[in-house]
Amino acid sequence: MRYTINIFILFLLTVSLHAQVSDSDDLIVKIAVFGPGDKIYAWWGHITLIIDDKNTGRSTSYDFGIFSDENRFFKNIISGRLIYTCEALPAKNNINWYIDLHCDVTLYTLNLSPEKKEEVKLLAEISVLPENRDYFYRFLRDNCTTRIRDIIDIAAGGQFMERFINETSRYTLRQQVRRHTWFSPFIDWVFGFFMGRDNDRKVTVWEAMFLPSELENCINSFFYTDEHGIPRKLVSDIEIVYRPQNNFAVPVPRKLWPQGFAASIITAFILVLLLLAQAKPPAAQLVLGIVHSLFGLLFGGTGLLLFFMIFFTNHDYTYHNINLLFCNPLLLAAVPFGIMYAVTPENKKRLFAELALRIIWFLVTLGLLASMMIKLLPMFRQENFQYQIVMLPIAVVLSLGTSGLKKVMQCVFQLIT
Repeated sequence: MRYTINIFILFLLTVSLHAQVSDSDDLIVKIAVFGPGDKIYAWWGHITLIIDDKNTGRSTSYDFGIFSDENRFFKNIISGRLIYTCEALPAKNNINWYIDLHCDVTLYTLNLSPEKKEEVKLLAEISVLPENRDYFYRFLRDNCTTRIRDIIDIAAGGQFMERFINETSRYTLRQQVRRHTWFSPFIDWVFGFFMGRDNDRKVTVWEAMFLPSELENCINSFFYTDEHGIPRKLVSDIEIVYRPQNNFAVPVPRKLWPQGFAASIITAFILVLLLLAQAKPPAAQLVLGIVHSLFGLLFGGTGLLLFFMIFFTNHDYTYHNINLLFCNPLLLAAVPFGIMYAVTPENKKRLFAELALRIIWFLVTLGLLASMMIKLLPMFRQENFQYQIVMLPIAVVLSLGTSGLKKVMQCVFQLIT
């Protein structure tokens, strides 16, 4: 965890005040793991640190996943300025809130010495101080789970990181995310599209512990050596509080590109019919022009948002994204040209608009082919096939135009016969 120098000094002073700890084990430290829930922000689960104090009778949940400003949540997500807060809450209320979201609730009691429990409590109390409680949320690298992961590592004397920092995870970051979004094809497509190629590299188990379920697996199997040289299992007890049998996450990320490809082929076939129907204007011309504009708005708008997130936000998971080669703001030019093609009565203006549109979609086709070829180099590997295969048939058909399409069909017919 990243503390300022002042907090580090405060930590040292407080440790010195607590140098002599009572032999009685008055604290119980637990990790509460919540499974995926109904709300989109709960799809990946959640986790909190719970400390039961026998002296006071209080059970406190230290939750690093509190939105600092719920009213501006989505706006802050887009800008990359999402601030999360750590709050100390009554554990029972916190658990009940996640039960209401239909999340699994499992409590893991940590097997720590009294001294280590005091240290964990101190770290938790420091985390909720006004000067420390707010932090910039980073989905894959600094979130509610990684903060608790770091506290566990401190409690284990650095052995937790040492155990998992060099072990390769079975999934990439993209695959870990998609394990929890597969049931919603639209959300899965959106999240995957905006994730750059950095998320397709091999990561360590330590890095994969941005997910509560991954941290849960690791603490449940982890042994450490205490200050007396005695091996200890980190988890001494497991309590299942609530189990609604949700099946949001899957063990293996599912392939969704066949559905997208099928939809793209059907769309491309409809476009072919529209192109061939241009001999009966103005209806077909009007519809085709609107189609050009709509696809330009859809892909160009998406490309504009991607461009913004790459260059003007703190969303590092969008960086180095080769989807920008074929889906970028330049596609918005198809909107006015499509309207011009649809409504202009002059043949010369219509031909000019058609030429401009064909050039735009031809450049998209080249971008798609370039993005496919560049992936042959390991440094540019990105799992974006499902997006390429959706855009390619549409871009090819729109770039051909009537004359080009007829020539292609003639060639195909000659080859068949």
